Amino acid sequence: MFSNYKLAIGLFASGGYLATAAPCDIYAAGGTPCVAAHSTTRSLYSAYSGNLYQVKRADGTTLNITPTSGIANSAAQDTFCAGSTCVISIIYDQSGKGNHLTQAPRGSAGAGPASGGYDNLANATAAPVYLNGTHKVYGVYVASGTGYRNNKAVGTATGDAAEGIYAIFDGTHYNGGCCFDYGNAETGSNDTGAGHMEAIYFGNCNVWGTGAGRGPWIMADLENGLFSGVNAKNNAGDPTINHRFITAIVKGKPGNSWALRGGDATSGSLSTFYSGVRPNGYNPMKKEGAIILGIGGDNSHGAVGTFYEGAMTSGFPSDATENSVQADIVAANYATTG
Repeated sequence: MFSNYKLAIGLFASGGYLATAAPCDIYAAGGTPCVAAHSTTRSLYSAYSGNLYQVKRADGTTLNITPTSGIANSAAQDTFCAGSTCVISIIYDQSGKGNHLTQAPRGSAGAGPASGGYDNLANATAAPVYLNGTHKVYGVYVASGTGYRNNKAVGTATGDAAEGIYAIFDGTHYNGGCCFDYGNAETGSNDTGAGHMEAIYFGNCNVWGTGAGRGPWIMADLENGLFSGVNAKNNAGDPTINHRFITAIVKGKPGNSWALRGGDATSGSLSTFYSGVRPNGYNPMKKEGAIILGIGGDNSHGAVGTFYEGAMTSGFPSDATENSVQADIVAANYATTG
């Protein structure tokens, strides 16, 4: 399927970054199309030119940020927010399904710190980074109490249906709180039991599962547990991973199978940290299909982290497809300085 398909290659041009194929083009070519695609840094489809995210100024005025040649137009944000403060009020879904992320409501773990029990919104300028050496962009800086959610997502996996999830995080911004997640969660913001979630977790929480070393680790939040493999506690095959930019992947499918993968988002290939059967009590899965960022499924909001981009697919992506996505991510050249 992939032999005749071009891998994503970053190119320089007078207008900025061009890509022959972006992550969601690659997933589609592999037969596992994106059903949600979120990024405040760049387009996740090579042809996408719509809204990436919305910023809200202290006076309540908003501005949608769009890409220029595939990269977020941060200059528009800087001009708009100059002399004021801004938060990221919406992270738009690029898949066309309308699975946008907005301020998360209260859940069974409690209310958020914002008005009405909602979680806080991220400071729009707290996570500046660069793409392709010179293009400044902003990530989503999740401080404790910050969270985004969509409880009415369309097309995401439910029940035991197959899906894949990838994300790029700041590997140096984490804590041991619950839970810095991105992925599939409960539609009512309540803990409805084991198997009702399938999301990427990043941090060094050691209440449930752990990996090798002291963390941080990429793990899967499957509800009522963070898992680094089949065991409910330690799985030594899941390494401490703290690159400045990390690629994290969780995927699962019917037949009692799931996998955990990751790597350095700026160089090299992905490694598989676990691939096999699910933990006891998690087969079959009972996924509900909501989407969360920065919080647990029940709105636990004690974690911190930074998110740059991520997507969720319909179907179980092959390792080859994910390896090609990783090649595109490396070509995008995330960096801390321009």
